[in-house]
Amino acid sequence: MTLLSKTFTVFGSILLAHACYSAREHTALQSPRVVTAAALSSSPAAGSVSLPVDIIIETIVSTVLIITGLVLGTKPLRPLEWRVWAGKIEREGAEGFTDGSGKVDRDYVGNPFSVLESRPNFVDIRRQRREFAEWSRQKEKFLQQGQ
Repeated sequence: MTLLSKTFTVFGSILLAHACYSAREHTALQSPRVVTAAALSSSPAAGSVSLPVDIIIETIVSTVLIITGLVLGTKPLRPLEWRVWAGKIEREGAEGFTDGSGKVDRDYVGNPFSVLESRPNFVDIRRQRREFAEWSRQKEKFLQQGQ
């Protein structure tokens, strides 16, 4: 997280804690009046207490500040398509997945297709045949030179 995002998050958290405390105090101070008003009146609306506008605004502003701080502190999103992600890995390697401090992201796993490329049914038989043919020719030359 950057300093700006941490500042937003901490300041928003302090404001939210203050708004919660203010709402609790307001409710605690108004409860004796509500009981008295409800006893005097038969209307059900007389027993309800609404929060002052400044507490509501403080709660909304603090929530927006916390969300802004958290969004500013997130890492860039990875591509959704595997081919785009694999292409980025092929072009940039591990350096493409560094965070802001230059360290490689701990979620970086390398080439996502490396498991597929190492499976036996993806072995290049033609290349192996060429390598075997070259090996057998070299072996024949070696045996002929030895005689």
